[in-house]
Amino acid sequence: GAQDSCSHRCGELLGTCSCQVTCQSLGICCPDYKEFCLQISPYSGSLMGGKDFLIENRAFNASSVLTCRFKQKIKTSGYVTKDGKAHCISPLLYETGFIHFEVSTDDGLTFPYSGTWLSVHHSKVSDGEKCVLVNETKWQYYGTPNTDGNLTLTWTHQALATTLINIEVWGYQETGDSYSENWLAEWKYLYTLAREIPNTGIFSFVPVPAKGNYSMWDFGILRIIPSSYSDGQSNIPSVWSGEHALAWHLGKGFRNDANAWATVKCIEWDRKEEKLPNFMEEIIDCPCTLAQARADTGRFHTDYGCDIEKGSVCTYHPGAVHCVRAIQASPIYAAGQQCCYDSTGTQILTHDSTGGSTPDRGHDWGSPPFMKPPRIPGFSHWLYDVISFYYCCLWSDNCHLYMKRRPSSDCRTYRPPRAASAFGDPHFLTFDGLNFTFKGQGEYTLVESDLTSLRVQGRTQQARFPNGTEAQVTGLSAVAVQENNSDVIEVRYSEDLNLEVLLNQKVISFSEQSWMDLKGLFLHSTSDQSITVMFSSGSGVEIRGSGGFLALTVLLPEKFMNHTQGLFGVMNGNTEDEYTFKNKTTMSVHASPQQLFEFGANWAVENGTSLFTYDTEFLLNNFFYGEKHNASFLPVFLPYEDPADPLVKEMVSLCDSDLFCRFDVLTTRSLQVGSSTKQSHQNHKLLVENLEPVISCGWLDQPTNGRKNGTNYLLGSTISFICNQAYELTGSKERICQVTGTWSGDTPSCVP
Repeated sequence: GAQDSCSHRCGELLGTCSCQVTCQSLGICCPDYKEFCLQISPYSGSLMGGKDFLIENRAFNASSVLTCRFKQKIKTSGYVTKDGKAHCISPLLYETGFIHFEVSTDDGLTFPYSGTWLSVHHSKVSDGEKCVLVNETKWQYYGTPNTDGNLTLTWTHQALATTLINIEVWGYQETGDSYSENWLAEWKYLYTLAREIPNTGIFSFVPVPAKGNYSMWDFGILRIIPSSYSDGQSNIPSVWSGEHALAWHLGKGFRNDANAWATVKCIEWDRKEEKLPNFMEEIIDCPCTLAQARADTGRFHTDYGCDIEKGSVCTYHPGAVHCVRAIQASPIYAAGQQCCYDSTGTQILTHDSTGGSTPDRGHDWGSPPFMKPPRIPGFSHWLYDVISFYYCCLWSDNCHLYMKRRPSSDCRTYRPPRAASAFGDPHFLTFDGLNFTFKGQGEYTLVESDLTSLRVQGRTQQARFPNGTEAQVTGLSAVAVQENNSDVIEVRYSEDLNLEVLLNQKVISFSEQSWMDLKGLFLHSTSDQSITVMFSSGSGVEIRGSGGFLALTVLLPEKFMNHTQGLFGVMNGNTEDEYTFKNKTTMSVHASPQQLFEFGANWAVENGTSLFTYDTEFLLNNFFYGEKHNASFLPVFLPYEDPADPLVKEMVSLCDSDLFCRFDVLTTRSLQVGSSTKQSHQNHKLLVENLEPVISCGWLDQPTNGRKNGTNYLLGSTISFICNQAYELTGSKERICQVTGTWSGDTPSCVP
C-alpha cells in the first residue's frame, strides 16, 4: 500500500509510518521523513534575528524561491545556493526559546517543510556573533567629562557575504500604558551612521550628536547589513552589537553638562516610578548566606555580572564576591530579584553599601509568555533598571534616588528548600533525611506531587563488573522529569555510555547554548556534564553522570510539604512515614532489605504515565513491552566482606566509614564506582548542611547623629552604636540578634 507522507506532518505518528523524531533509531520513518522534517545548522541565534542558517539534511532545486515562516506569521526570505543548499534568515523576535518554522518553495502558497529554531537572550549569544564596541565603557560614557576622541567598532567580516556594508542605529522603546493591554515593545530603525563602507571588520569614527529628535533615544543597538539592502529593512542578514546606553550620540545638552542632563532624567524616572505599582512586595526574599544561595539551584542562578567561579569581577557591586538572580520572574509584575554576598558569605544590602544587590522591575531574562512589556528578555530590564542606573548613578551623583527605588531585600522570609538524592547502586536519601538502598531493576517514581503534577521518574539497569559481566545490582541509567504540562526532559546514558539529554523525545545538543528557555522550565548544562532543570514552581532537579551511573538531586521549596510521594518519601519532617505505598499504607522504617525491595516495586511506573522515550529495540523490549519492575531480578541484599579478599583492604582505605561506598565496591568490584558513590554522598551531606535554615533579625539603621558598627544581621551577630561628638547615647549601646529573630535591647538614639 501507499506509505503516508511527512509533508505538513512532522512530529506526528501516522498510520503506516512515523514522522516523530524517534523514528530514525527505530527504523520506522516514512520514506520522505528527511525531506520534510528539517535539521538546521546553526540551530540557535540572538532573538534580534538576521542570522543565516543552513538546512542540512536535504537539497532543494537551485531555482526554487524559498520563503521561511516563523510562528506561522513572520516571513523571511530564504535562498538556495548553486549546490542546492538551502538557507533561511532568522527574524527579530520578542521572545526566547524554541520557535517553530516552516519553509515554502512555491512562493508562500504551501509550507510543507518544518523545523525548530532556538531564539536566545541577546547577551547569551557568543561574542563572535556580534560586532564589538571596542572599550564599551567609552561608548557609554562618551560626552561626560574626559571622554572624547575616536570610537571603534569591530566585527567578523566573514559573517556577511558582501564587500560593502552599512552601519545603522536602532532604538528600543515601550509605548502605551504600563501594565496594561496596550503596553507594546518596539525596536525601531533610527538612522544610518555609515553607508557603503568596506566590509573589513573594523570601523572608527568621531561621534557627533544625532540630528533632530534621534538624540532623545538613549538606549539602543547598532546593526551592520550588506549595503545592497534598504535602510531599516527587517529580517535580513545582519550583525548586531550588544545593547548599550547611547551616550555617544546624545545631544548638545548632554555634552555640555552631562551631570545636569542626567540629573533631570533621574528625577523624571523617580517621579515615574512613584506612580508605578510596587513590585517589591511580590519578589522572593534572598537567601541569607552565600552557601544557601549557591545550594538553592532550583530558584537562584549565578548572575553573570558577578561570579565567584570567574574571579568575582563585580563592576556594579563593589565589595561583593558573588551575586545570584532569582530564576523565575514574580507572578504579576514579572520582576526580578538579585542577591549579592561579601567574602564572609554575608548578604550585602544597599542600605549599607552601594555594592548591595538591587532588585529589578523587569527580570533580566524576561518571562513567559514574553512578547510584551515587562516580559521582553533583556530589553524591558534595560529600560526600567539599567538606563535609569546610568541616569542616577553613572552619569550623575544621584545614586541615593536609585537605591531608594531599588533597595535590597533581606532574608527574613527566605525558607531553604529540602533536598533528596539518589546515586550509586541506588542509594536513596529522602527529603526527611532517611537513607536506604533499593536495587530493583525497572522504572520507578522517585517523587510525584499533586501540588504541581511534578513527576520525577528513574530507570535502573544492571551494573557490570569491570570485566564486562553483569553484577547482581543496579544503578540509575535514566531520569525523566515533567511538571504540569511543561516540556519533558530526560537525561540518560546511551548504550555506548554517553550522557544524552532529550527534550520531548529528541536528543538535544549543548554545543551552541548551555542555557535554554523551555516550556515551564529552564535547562542548564555545566561544563562538567551536570544538568539542572529549573521548573516554574521553584523546584529543581540536578542530574550528573558519575562512574557509569547517574546521580540525582531533587530540591523542593517548602510549599511541597505534605505534597510528595514515591521512593523519596513523604516530605513532612517526619521519617516514620517514609515508606508509604501507593495505597497510602506504610511500612516500618526498620524494614529489612527484602521488605524494602517490595516497597520499591510498588512504585514502578505504568506505560500510561511513563515519561521515558523508548527509541531502541532494547528499551522497547526491556522496559516498554517488558515488566516495569523486573520481579525475577533478585539483587545482592547484603554483600559479604571477606577478610581474605585483596579488594577489601583497598576498599577500607578508600571508603573509611562510608557504608554506601563499601557496599558499592563489594557489589560491583570497582573502586571507581565506590569513589563516585562516596563523592555523591559527600555532595549530598554538604548540600543539606548548606541548606540549613538561618535566622535573620533584619536590617538595623544607625541613629541620627551617630553611626553603627557591623553589617551582619544573622543569629548571634552584634551591632554596636556610637554617637557623634557632643551627643549622648540613650537606649542600647549594642544589640544582639536572638533565636527569636528579634534584636535584643532597645532602639538607640543620640541626644545633644
